[in-house]
Amino acid sequence: MSNKVTLDAVDRDILFHLGQDGRLTNVELAKRVGLTPPPCLRRVKRLEEAGVITGYRAVINPQALGRALEVLVNVEIYAQDRKSFQEFEDTVSAFEEVTEFRRMYGRPDYFIRVAVADHAAYENFITDKLSSLPAVLRLESHLTMKEIKTIP
Repeated sequence: MSNKVTLDAVDRDILFHLGQDGRLTNVELAKRVGLTPPPCLRRVKRLEEAGVITGYRAVINPQALGRALEVLVNVEIYAQDRKSFQEFEDTVSAFEEVTEFRRMYGRPDYFIRVAVADHAAYENFITDKLSSLPAVLRLESHLTMKEIKTIP
């Protein structure tokens, strides 16, 4: 966010409803938050311009894309210099299977969310791509038993 924005209850309600359904029309959104359409639209535009709302997207069913298996991977690396960190991050960011990638404080050094078709595809990803990177010291995979809550 570039500018500090003070959010009131109506702004938070707008954000809640757009977070649930980004395709709401302004008329429907205004009705849900108790405004008329023109002031509702002004608030949405203000939230967009201030960087509170950073975009809209479709939430895609991973199974429809052949990516039914999601694995969370903790990664520790050997590297301690900026160049090695950057090379590792650039390489991993480019992997199609990686859907989320975070540098962490402490251990692990990185958290990676991987989406692939099945266990064989995950094994190939780990063997052929991730573990073959020179910076990688240790990998720890976590397979999801059941998804309880996800906020897209």
